[in-house]
Amino acid sequence: MDTALVVGEALVDIVRGPGGTVTELAGGSPANVAVALSRLGRRATLVTEYADDRLGRIIDEHLRREGVDVVRQEPRSGRTSSADAVLGPGGAAAYEFDLAWSLRPWAPPAPPLVVHSGSLAALLSPGADGVAQTVERLREHATVTYDVNIRPRAMGRMDGVREAVLGGMARADVVKASDEDLEHLYPSQDPLETAADLLEYGPGAMVITRGGDGATVLTRNVRVDVAAPEVVVADTIGAGDSFCAAAIDALWELGLLGAAARRALHDLGEDGWRSVLEHAVEAAAITVQRPGADPPYRRDLA
Repeated sequence: MDTALVVGEALVDIVRGPGGTVTELAGGSPANVAVALSRLGRRATLVTEYADDRLGRIIDEHLRREGVDVVRQEPRSGRTSSADAVLGPGGAAAYEFDLAWSLRPWAPPAPPLVVHSGSLAALLSPGADGVAQTVERLREHATVTYDVNIRPRAMGRMDGVREAVLGGMARADVVKASDEDLEHLYPSQDPLETAADLLEYGPGAMVITRGGDGATVLTRNVRVDVAAPEVVVADTIGAGDSFCAAAIDALWELGLLGAAARRALHDLGEDGWRSVLEHAVEAAAITVQRPGADPPYRRDLA
């Protein structure tokens, strides 16, 4: 069976609401992508690390309940990572991380159709090297998708972050970044201009999410913009992860995943990309209407 391999962090979001409520939820951007893919009916394997402690058991029960195949490594720190997510006006979350990341390279018994990475796991040492080596080994066989997902408070100096992000882009077929991610990387430049420049590093497509303004894809041949539906936002936790998973799902449906389809993916035209973005934007819009990272099931989508 064709499989999506997701490589990256799993942690517990400690969500602090405006009324003083505190909720512990399994999260982490790559883990959320794996769950969202599973809910869309795709077989997903997550390579990650967390400890056999109280927070680790929250993650483990969540992932297995959602049907994700888990490859768990023991963290060098001996503890499971967490993130304080403080909800502000409009449901936007500000994060403070208690995170250690030491993933070792891993090879699956059979190559996946697509390998997805990004976020903190692709940038934090020493585990970032394990992520990069895992992706590089699989690129010969699999489509590579990469989510930039900048978290300035957890990632350190932006010069080092920028270099690591460009390395991730060089390995990727499709890169997803928010307009805020691109502003963090190159603050003096318009995000869409930045995205166009970043195509020179190797990806076939740059997909830019713009919150309530929708999403844009840029390739060497096309630009496609789609609007976001107007919805009542509970919070924004997991919205970008649902977007990533739904974009992968749409490319899967079009038969554009796997190394043999790389040329066709890079040559995808306006109509194809519009269908991908519309699917992804719809998934993100459903997610923001729900508290926490709660991505849609296949039955929830039009």
